[in-house]
Amino acid sequence: MTEESYGGNNGISKGKAMFTKKTASSIKASIKEKKEASNPNSELDLESYRKAGEIARKIKEFARSIIKKEVKLVEIADKVENKILELGGRPAFPVNLCINEIAAHDTPKYGDERTTYGLLKIDFGVAVQGCICDVAFSLDLENNEENKKLIESSDKALAEALKVIKKDVEIYKIGSKIHGIITASGFAPIRNLSGHEVSSYQIHAGLTIPNYDNGNENKLPEGAYAIEPFSTNGQGLVYEGASSGIYRFEQIKGVRDMSARKILEFILEEYKTMPFCERWLIKIFGTKAKLSLSFLQREGIIAQYPQLIEKGKGKVSQAETTVLALDETEVLC
Repeated sequence: MTEESYGGNNGISKGKAMFTKKTASSIKASIKEKKEASNPNSELDLESYRKAGEIARKIKEFARSIIKKEVKLVEIADKVENKILELGGRPAFPVNLCINEIAAHDTPKYGDERTTYGLLKIDFGVAVQGCICDVAFSLDLENNEENKKLIESSDKALAEALKVIKKDVEIYKIGSKIHGIITASGFAPIRNLSGHEVSSYQIHAGLTIPNYDNGNENKLPEGAYAIEPFSTNGQGLVYEGASSGIYRFEQIKGVRDMSARKILEFILEEYKTMPFCERWLIKIFGTKAKLSLSFLQREGIIAQYPQLIEKGKGKVSQAETTVLALDETEVLC
């Protein structure tokens, strides 16, 4: 999942929150986990990361087997998310299914009638004990030569970046490699989307991994990182479009509306600091969840992500995997 996305402030306001003791404990635990995850000296849970990668490999193969042209997007998302649960993981964020010029942040809504076509990006995450493996790939559903070349360029850029990334590498060298491969293919990398560090229950934990040479000579610390080149035949920039139905938790404030408070308690206990979507909550609480989400968003308790659309309406391909930058680099998926 790209850096123009997830991760809330998780601040605590001074207002009276009126939560159950169980939920209050869950909130404190989530915030503690986030603080610990941001500590560069905290140890990586290698076993959980590797388990997440193992599940992600199976999910990638499963997703490829069920995706065809003119299949409902919501059917694909539901099947992929359910498969993650079946294999012992949790969705780290709602499955993103982005077509053509939509580069990122598009998950189907409840009852969505849209179907697959064109150049489709599939972006999903697997969490095991909060350790996340973030993965994406692209499919050409039109037998279109330009689509195939775009996919080839982002795939090759990822493959070459994986040869460079390692603990203590200068960060600009990763972006330089990605930029060089994509431009040599006749396309442009998307400069305002990037890879990112991942940590416990955080899809974006701190460091960003550029898709071009940004001149950052800092060395890459030991950690887990999602590397995700985007290739386009457009301008190489994205802008914010329509709402996505994907949310993040921002801060605790007083919630006197009974329905909204119940849903917020569920969000904090179930998703902690990871993103969630309207579709998931409607399945549990019914369509009244829409009103509660609107209320919580107006109060600044949660925030919704916009779709990210290529500025020149160019088609976009994406390739992504997660690595452990240790003494020896491990590619999780």
